[in-house]
Amino acid sequence: MYNLLNRSKKLCAFTLTVLIVTETSCNGQNMNKPNDFDRQPAVAGQFYPGTKAQLEKEVKSYFDSAQKVMDAQPLALIVPHAGYVFSGQVAASGYRQIDRDKKFKHIFLIGSSHTMFFTGAAVYTKGAFITPLGRVPIDPLANELVQNHKVFTVDVKPHVKEHSLEVQLPFLQYWLKNDFSIIPIIIGGESQATVTLLAEALEPYLNPDNLFIISSDFSHYPSYEDARRTDDDMAHAIVSNSPVEFMKAKIRNENAGIDDLATAMCGWTSGLMLLKITEGKPGITYKTIMYRNSGDSPYGGKDRVVGYWAIAAIQQQAKTADFNLTNNDKRELLKLARKTITEYLSGKTPTPPDESKLSSTLKTNAGAFVTLHNHGKLRGCIGNFSTTTPLYRVVMAMAISAATEDYRFESVTADELNDIDIEISVLTPMKRISNIKEIELGKHGIYIKKGGRSGTFLPQVAKETRWSLEEFLGHCARDKAGIGWDGWRDAEIFTYEAIVFDEKELGLK
Repeated sequence: MYNLLNRSKKLCAFTLTVLIVTETSCNGQNMNKPNDFDRQPAVAGQFYPGTKAQLEKEVKSYFDSAQKVMDAQPLALIVPHAGYVFSGQVAASGYRQIDRDKKFKHIFLIGSSHTMFFTGAAVYTKGAFITPLGRVPIDPLANELVQNHKVFTVDVKPHVKEHSLEVQLPFLQYWLKNDFSIIPIIIGGESQATVTLLAEALEPYLNPDNLFIISSDFSHYPSYEDARRTDDDMAHAIVSNSPVEFMKAKIRNENAGIDDLATAMCGWTSGLMLLKITEGKPGITYKTIMYRNSGDSPYGGKDRVVGYWAIAAIQQQAKTADFNLTNNDKRELLKLARKTITEYLSGKTPTPPDESKLSSTLKTNAGAFVTLHNHGKLRGCIGNFSTTTPLYRVVMAMAISAATEDYRFESVTADELNDIDIEISVLTPMKRISNIKEIELGKHGIYIKKGGRSGTFLPQVAKETRWSLEEFLGHCARDKAGIGWDGWRDAEIFTYEAIVFDEKELGLK
């Protein structure tokens, strides 16, 4: 084992000082004689053991204690990067959710710079990363990204002393049975513009063939109890899958006057980048796996701590056969939509119903559109493909949005509410298709996504317009997604079904 002389707080994490640090890797390479472009370990023997035998033993102990808590394969993991005696168990709990027999096409390792300020995102493009467990080669895609996107730089200096990516590698090396390579990315500065550009560049790669590792600790240096509250708030914001809610939570906590709180999340730019990708991806949801802070370690005090979360982003599997609405459920949603709009337009805060009186279906996370007509003419239509919010709350929010936020129309007024007819479309989970012949007009709605643009048509649009399949796709691509008439041809296309009902049908008007 590596020996502790003292405990210090350095940069983003607790650092361990050692008595003895090995000079050779597991392959017998002399680490003091780097091979050309190889990135040598900077914190071996400090953040984690410096020999192969010690490192394998310690990492194995963390995995032996970790639990498999998800059936789904993570698309992305948010895991900590502190000294292993503080955060190793949390990190292993995240990695434990990965199918260790899976062969990944690309693994993206993403962190925020702790050692220097620079603009853009630095990608390590040559050689390999070295740890006591061996060499991890660089994926050739790293160089392609630099060639195709101006947000990337090939500056190696941000990587030389950066610990946040290095400490992730032993977990991957121990757990994955197949060989793998990595795309190491360090984000510089605190520019949200950089984060947006980076998200746009990496968005096409967030799919089941690949794995994203976001390296970040959470709160820094508040008391034990303050850390738990702050970290819980930040995790809740991530689970909401909303970059806006995430930034609100960060600002709220950092401006709350919490004693000694230096940051709510040290790798917030990396976390924000992931959310900017997943927010627009249908069916993505986040799951919390494990939380601890340094005060939970025998080596840490409880007066000034650092928080650690393991959180996974997964692709929700479609289960349309299990989802159904009774006529009573439909009536409840329609009444709730009308009540919400009425209260909002009268200047009151809409009051949610008593959850204990709702059916389990209405409390299920699902998306919905609310459509308003005035004597048969469209008056507003807005929806949300939520996978993290209960259906009844989605309907409340979309009812207000349809009445007041559809840019095509003036806001609905209280005086015209009696003339308004409400229609609700409850959405089933989305399914990505590979052939447009899978689309059944009138049955399937479509969601088209390309780059940072997206658009959708509900199933009933095809019936109302009597468009052909290509017209249905073309209008959605051009008029909704803004990617041109033929933009759907090389875009991601998803289908979904909708359970559509209105007030007249249910005898409410």
